[in-house]
Amino acid sequence: MSVRPPKQVGRGKSNRDGALDRAKAAIEEGRLDEADSLARDILTKKPDHPGASHVLGVVMLARGSAADAVPLLTMAAAAGDPVVETHLAMALRQSGRAGDALPWLERAVARQPAFEPAFPELGTLLHSLNRFEEAEAVLRKGLKTFPGSAEAWCALGRVLIMRGDRNGAQLAFARALVERPAHPGALFGYACALRDEADFTRAADFFGKTLAQIPEWAEARLQLGYCLLELDQWDEAMACIRAAIKLDPGLYDTARHVLVRSSRGRFWLRPSVVAEMLGRDAGG
Repeated sequence: MSVRPPKQVGRGKSNRDGALDRAKAAIEEGRLDEADSLARDILTKKPDHPGASHVLGVVMLARGSAADAVPLLTMAAAAGDPVVETHLAMALRQSGRAGDALPWLERAVARQPAFEPAFPELGTLLHSLNRFEEAEAVLRKGLKTFPGSAEAWCALGRVLIMRGDRNGAQLAFARALVERPAHPGALFGYACALRDEADFTRAADFFGKTLAQIPEWAEARLQLGYCLLELDQWDEAMACIRAAIKLDPGLYDTARHVLVRSSRGRFWLRPSVVAEMLGRDAGG
């Protein structure tokens, strides 16, 4: 997560000791406790320090405490920096305040120089609001400036799937994989696009590659099971589907629908038998 400082921070008297630089380096290297301590020390001496507020807000965001990050990032955002505005928007969105996040991201993508992550973040937010045409336009605009952005290509692929452009989605995910060959979201998205084209052999391969990156991704394991069903590999498919439900019991009903839509499904069976096959205890 980029933590470039707000515009007026970095050369001033408040940063002479290098504490803010060390805090930013600690975040980049995943040492969140160290970054937290350094930022809090600065804020103890200067409570309105925008750079330290930004760093501490990013720490909170990385820890999953988006609501706690919002006031810190709001304070830092007064500097008018697109990095901070993007992080604030992320915190707002993750706090369930998508409407409040939108103007901050619109502001961030209009800044110069542009901040690459602002575009996929805005595209993803517009996607979540079902504003698919606007999401596609924002992402394509961002890709003109940042053609190597794997995150933007992934976000575009997801939007194109929703717009029914399966070929375009495949191309977008494929481009993301050119930029970052092991990107889990790109692997998963490409697999979904292949699945939708009934290319189950290749889709299963890419769902498998996704799981090699994130073994606990329940949805990917479930979709791999669906592809294996279509490839008439019943035992392997059921093992995948059961494993997905064990990872995420909330997928039980989705798993039933996967079996229903599969051309290889066995739905002459009674619902109670289907439940037993899926492991009803795991399904809740």
